[in-house]
Amino acid sequence: MDLEAVAAIRNFAVNVLQVFALVFAFALVLLVLYVLYLYLSDISQTKQAIRRNFPVLGRFRYKFEHLGEFFRQYFFALDREEMPFNRAQRSWVYRAAKNVDSTAAFGSTRPLNQPGDVLFLNHPFPTLEKDAVPPREITVGDGYAREPYTTRSIFNISGMSFGALSVPAVTALSKGAAKAGIWLNTGEGGLAAHHLVGGCDIVFQIGTAKYGVRDEQGLLSDEKLREVAEHPQVKMFELKLSQGAKPGKGGILPAIKVTEEIARVRGIPVGVASISPNGHPEFNSVDGLLDMLHHIREVTGKPTGFKCVIGASDWLHQMCESIQLRGLEYAPDFITIDSADGGSGAAPQSLMDYMGLPINRSLPLLVDLLTDYGLRDRVKVICAGKLLTPSMVAWALAMGADFVNCGRGFMFALGCIQAMQCNRNTCPTGVTTHNPDLQQGLDPLDKAERVYNYARNMAYEVGTIAHSCGVPEPRLLRRHHVEVIDERGMAVPLNALVPDVKPKSVIATDRGTE
Repeated sequence: MDLEAVAAIRNFAVNVLQVFALVFAFALVLLVLYVLYLYLSDISQTKQAIRRNFPVLGRFRYKFEHLGEFFRQYFFALDREEMPFNRAQRSWVYRAAKNVDSTAAFGSTRPLNQPGDVLFLNHPFPTLEKDAVPPREITVGDGYAREPYTTRSIFNISGMSFGALSVPAVTALSKGAAKAGIWLNTGEGGLAAHHLVGGCDIVFQIGTAKYGVRDEQGLLSDEKLREVAEHPQVKMFELKLSQGAKPGKGGILPAIKVTEEIARVRGIPVGVASISPNGHPEFNSVDGLLDMLHHIREVTGKPTGFKCVIGASDWLHQMCESIQLRGLEYAPDFITIDSADGGSGAAPQSLMDYMGLPINRSLPLLVDLLTDYGLRDRVKVICAGKLLTPSMVAWALAMGADFVNCGRGFMFALGCIQAMQCNRNTCPTGVTTHNPDLQQGLDPLDKAERVYNYARNMAYEVGTIAHSCGVPEPRLLRRHHVEVIDERGMAVPLNALVPDVKPKSVIATDRGTE
């Protein structure tokens, strides 16, 4: 290499270094100016004492507080410590959705002595594979709806509205549900084309705002009800009284998530926060509820029930007594009970943390009450609330549920990482955002397969638990197959804690009477 070439390379390198030096100096000046701006901003504001007393440096406190959520999740929390769902629970769902090996080695990481822990009692002669059978069919609305609904599914997709979920998320759920043979609940946001695209069975939920079936005054429209019922995929109608995230308060969809399409489906203005009433204006009594259910069933011809979080139970007794007086045609075809454990929806923390009964209290209460009034065969029971692993689904079936619904488990199957940003339109996985840049990461075809895998593997493992207990299919699980750890760390039979049928005097205690 001649001297001229060496000199040219050196000159080029010097020029590059000079450019970098100028850029660095310019960036340094900008940084100093930016820090000066932050300093002046901090010492002049009066809302945050930390920033005023420690300008610039005080800002790191708020940044670390925000980042702490993510560091705890990935670095500091143990596998079974996190809330609302720990790493062990999420990992099982992820493996089931990806259809990878779900076995574990070297023993359980579960303490097995914590109050409330569930243990299943294995039978000395478990059900052999040749004797195992699919879950039995259950027909909802038989003899009372013009088009009763029959299904074998035990695990279905809970109500999550279009609006709360993105277009690719709803599309993936629809296609995955169709392949798995389970139903998809629309949530209170109305029926969109994305719900129908996969061809799955649909449960149409009617919220307090009547989105999708409302007239100009926001009340229930029979004409729009009939239009929805004309879709053969729509199998049942569910009237929502309350939900686990916020019993006593209506749905909340922030304005930023009310796009043109969502507004059209719901029948509301674009870009305006969608706030549902905290109750149905058409009725305020048990008889009004039964009249509304009967009316919807008559208009649609489809099985009709209601969803609620159970708190006070006196109204349930009134409902059962009213049904006995008025006739079984006025009974709900099903009741969906949600646990007061919160959900993916936006909600006041005071309601999410403190309002309503958890599912381990409300499920036996409802099942036993229906049994005591002789309505258990007429009214099917669906339950929801953090039931996203096989053990909890099997527990719910043993407790008396006919079906289990799950929302957040299927969100995990779609790729949710529990970023806790469902209500901000900033979901990093595209599940609960309408930002096109974030949605592009969610491939509906790939995620539909994961939804199918999750549902299929759930049914398989619940079946495995049933077979270990000595019964041929999951719907034959009963309370005597389960024990629960009490406050002393001792296992107590579930049917001793919650007898199969409560006597009237015990139910009266629930009512606050002698």
